[in-house]
Amino acid sequence: MTRSDDEILEYLESEGAGTPKLISESTGRNNNYITTRLRKLESYGLVERPSRGFYTLSGVGEKYLEGDLDASELEPDGE
Repeated sequence: MTRSDDEILEYLESEGAGTPKLISESTGRNNNYITTRLRKLESYGLVERPSRGFYTLSGVGEKYLEGDLDASELEPDGE
């Protein structure tokens, strides 16, 4: 997990949902970088993508932000 990952998850927690563009504007990070990190977070189950380019915080992501889950315990899909 990177500081950017935490910023992305915190954004989704506060806003309820978002696109890479909105998140990049809010965090000041590059849109392509945010897209890459969102895909990685999705592979670990921390965010969900209910439709193309639209992300929400998952239940797992909520547990992580609450401190009830250590990210080192997570494995990406397919492993």
